[in-house]
Amino acid sequence: MLELTVDAHRRHGPFTIAAALAHATVPMVAAPELHDLELRAVAPDLDIPVRRTSVADQLARSERILIPGPRHTLRLANGLVEYLRPLLPIRLTVANLAQADPTDHEFLEVVRRRLALDVIDSGEAPEPELTSEEHDSRASELEASGLIRPRFGELAHHRERGSDPELAAKALWEAMGHCLMAGFHHAAADLGERALALAGPDDWWRIAYGVALACSSIDREDDARKLLDEARRRGVGPKERATSAYLTAMLLVRHHDPARRDPEEAMAWINEAITITSLLPDRRERAFHLSFDLNGAALVQVRRGRHGAARDLVEQAIDLAERDLAEGEHPIHRLVLRANRATLLAMAGEPEQALPDLDAAIAADPGYPDYYIDRGNALHQLGRHDEAVADYETAMEVGLPMPEPYYNRAEIRFARGDLQGALADQSYVLELDPEFVPAYVNRSGIWAALGEHAKARADALRGLELEPRNAYLLAALGQAEAALGRHDAARTAFRTSLDLDPEAATTWASRAVLAYETGDLDGAVADLTRAIQLEESPAFLFNRAVALRDLGEKESARSDLERAARLDPEDEDIRSLLSAL
Repeated sequence: MLELTVDAHRRHGPFTIAAALAHATVPMVAAPELHDLELRAVAPDLDIPVRRTSVADQLARSERILIPGPRHTLRLANGLVEYLRPLLPIRLTVANLAQADPTDHEFLEVVRRRLALDVIDSGEAPEPELTSEEHDSRASELEASGLIRPRFGELAHHRERGSDPELAAKALWEAMGHCLMAGFHHAAADLGERALALAGPDDWWRIAYGVALACSSIDREDDARKLLDEARRRGVGPKERATSAYLTAMLLVRHHDPARRDPEEAMAWINEAITITSLLPDRRERAFHLSFDLNGAALVQVRRGRHGAARDLVEQAIDLAERDLAEGEHPIHRLVLRANRATLLAMAGEPEQALPDLDAAIAADPGYPDYYIDRGNALHQLGRHDEAVADYETAMEVGLPMPEPYYNRAEIRFARGDLQGALADQSYVLELDPEFVPAYVNRSGIWAALGEHAKARADALRGLELEPRNAYLLAALGQAEAALGRHDAARTAFRTSLDLDPEAATTWASRAVLAYETGDLDGAVADLTRAIQLEESPAFLFNRAVALRDLGEKESARSDLERAARLDPEDEDIRSLLSAL
């Protein structure tokens, strides 16, 4: 058994526990490159062969416009768990856990949930005091190694104590930047806020910008907005003012609380950004910043429900970038613009037209998993299911463990009748992320199809704990309750679901089945009539015909069956009942 003791204090930086485990175990592993992304992220000083990489990894920081989202650290934690599983048993003793970075708390939550790892909390431990010689040696070691993520927090922690505030602010700012690009947003915000307290006026904006980005990723939008408002009061330059306006708009359309999103105010802010960047004198600089802001305006228009206007804005941004940027300049920015155009085309029901942009994005950066998922979705829309599955599986291979490709593959497996394969995919989704609510909806449906109605009910209830007003989960709960003979509970669930989403044809049809089975034939006909108004399905018509037949209305039943037969001439049940009337 591997036994390890770790000081998890946040002064050592993000993923301190994971880094310690990596250092202890990599020498024992034959092929650590199988988990190169995870290991290089938490312990970049280890010599891990590079197996998976993206174009962004080779670019300067100014060109790397994509900052990892809030769920990136969960993906890293899940990848590390799968790296550690063959190395069990492990006994882990952790000191200063209460003072650990949020990445370590998240990592331990995943480890405990997925591995049942034995973790002992040994309480607080004293902070080691470094002599000036030890500090200088540690600083030289870190700088020489090119270490850019977790251990920079420790370096900055000690430099902050020095007598020169300017140098301390610089060290903190550098550490913040590396944490931000790695997706360690809590650490980035903490380092940046400490840097702001020491920064002079010349450095204030660049630090404040990073802090605002970090805060916007960890549900601290109010703190980000305060910094952006302060920037406007300080009278920063045109580019900085435009960036403040852009970020303010993004806060307003992406707020973690949907009730606080305001796309109308966001439109005003993004228009201010566009006005400023359109006046920048340098052609190439204007092309980058203005196309960036036009792309942001497209997102705002989507949130306003104006998809045509959004598409026009992205087209303008692409034309501007292709015309005025130098060849090869800002490759990630160009990829994002084309991928966004593809998304808008797919949303408009034009997945075929989206494919060239997605093909181009993948060709330019084959190591970025999201574009494979997007192309898989477009192919799925087109009914090209084998190609869609291939893209989802490539995304699984080139990226960190994430729910989306498994969730999407499960839908195709279910449609093909592979219930066990779909069940395995949806179960893995929920293993990776127990808060991925759509998977509870779909797995509940799979359990129902397998006749496991108690399990279907359990999944619906678990999902409703996370989203109590989810109409799909309520419909799934209604179906499970009905199958279990809990008719009153089923009626309540269906009624609540339809109150939330009265346009859900399948929910009306499901409630009709319950009405029929409990002897309410008129109620069944009424609910099926509403379902058919929303979606003229042969199954709905068949079911209404059965209810009408039992009510003695044979002519109306025949009419429904004839319509159903025209829609699905191969259905034997329809033909059989029609011939019997």
